[in-house]
Amino acid sequence: MRNTMNLEFSSLSQNESFARVTVASFVSQLDPTMDELTEIKTVVSEAVTNAIIHGYDNQTDQKIYISCTLDDDSVELVIQDFGIGIDNIEEAIQPLYTSKPELERSGMGFTIMENFMDKVEINSVPNQGTTVRLVKQFKKSKTLCN
Repeated sequence: MRNTMNLEFSSLSQNESFARVTVASFVSQLDPTMDELTEIKTVVSEAVTNAIIHGYDNQTDQKIYISCTLDDDSVELVIQDFGIGIDNIEEAIQPLYTSKPELERSGMGFTIMENFMDKVEINSVPNQGTTVRLVKQFKKSKTLCN
């Protein structure tokens, strides 16, 4: 059974925590392991932070959108902004690449997303925004019978 939640919130850095906790609460319906839940929270943090810092260049009057869909034992997250977009996705996904070195960013956001999720798709159009689609299949927990 598919179950979907949609969020819209202002591009304020303090809303990153709100997004992370809200998505984790929704995903908890699938009974993920603590590690899986931590991974979901981490990728939401990375994607939202990217939208705020890189997509909107810290403009606080913009919106970030998250769609979270649960389907059996999987979750699909779509994080979207309508900011400046990414000129070169191949360059942006390289480990340690950052478009804001003056902010001492680590450049590991997309790498973290790729390591924690089963599927990562990035679509971006300069001056129109970026959409990041993330999919994770949860392992089914095994119940031991005595």
